[in-house]
Amino acid sequence: METRAIAGTRKAGTPMTMRSSKMVKAPQDLAPSPDQKGSLKLDGMSVIKFCFYTQGRKGTFFLQDHLLLIVKSGVYTLRFSDQEYTVRSNEMMFIHKSAGVEYEKTGEPDSDYILDYMMFFLNEKIVDEFLKFAGFNPIHPMNDVVPIAVYPMNARIGSYIESLKPYFESPDEVKEGLVRVKLMELLFHITDSNDRLLHQIMQPISKDRGSIAKIMEENFLNPVSLNDLAYLSGRSLATFKRDFQALYNTPPLKWVRNRRLDKAKELLAETELSVTNVCFSTGFENIAHFSKVFKERFGLPPSEFRQQLRLKLKIPLRGN
Repeated sequence: METRAIAGTRKAGTPMTMRSSKMVKAPQDLAPSPDQKGSLKLDGMSVIKFCFYTQGRKGTFFLQDHLLLIVKSGVYTLRFSDQEYTVRSNEMMFIHKSAGVEYEKTGEPDSDYILDYMMFFLNEKIVDEFLKFAGFNPIHPMNDVVPIAVYPMNARIGSYIESLKPYFESPDEVKEGLVRVKLMELLFHITDSNDRLLHQIMQPISKDRGSIAKIMEENFLNPVSLNDLAYLSGRSLATFKRDFQALYNTPPLKWVRNRRLDKAKELLAETELSVTNVCFSTGFENIAHFSKVFKERFGLPPSEFRQQLRLKLKIPLRGN
């Protein structure tokens, strides 16, 4: 079974579309929607989500756990960094945790635009439990571990997906122990059908230990935690904090906030985005907090800053 690691690539230098809504954390903040059939929970968190609908959607999310996305019907496209990945009917996509992605999903014309897919959130605890349960020996490091990869789905995994669907008729009645067993079953099917995918799940992405500056620039707009940043840099939390302090002479989260505020100032000055859209586009999750910290840094709330700047430059005001 072959891997299709990159399904599509945007032109070099093409920037990510600036988001104008809050980037949600997945699975923590993925809210139920009218087109969602349900979700199964483990340790209080949704770990398996089943969606079936006919309306296309766009959005952004930040992954707190690894995600295995399995599409029975439709098209699901993700944009990450400068790459674009597409998974189609009877394919699956694995995405490493601590990634902020844009998505666009839709059905296909020849199947009545039906989009039928499941999302499996795999945290490190579940993966470790599976490795111990299955008796797997440690796998030697791979050189081609990638953030996102697309794979074909075989008949066994297709049957497994169908076996799950009855549980979504009454998801709240499904015991957490059964959810854990079904995740173990999924990982066994992956092991039997695609050992390369198992390797992707088991191993962190190779990191250049000198890449803190690059990691920070690529992720300061995402709702990252210190643990996320340490993971992305290939360091322990303690080592990351030490190396970051040596490089920037300031705490990481303070650096992130100031970098976001600088970007917000730039957007207020150079775009027509509303203050609300600027707030969400720069990684802030609360408009009142954004306005407060913006004023602390630049002396004026965002709307007044824009008004004063345009009066100074004699630019007609078009609203906030």
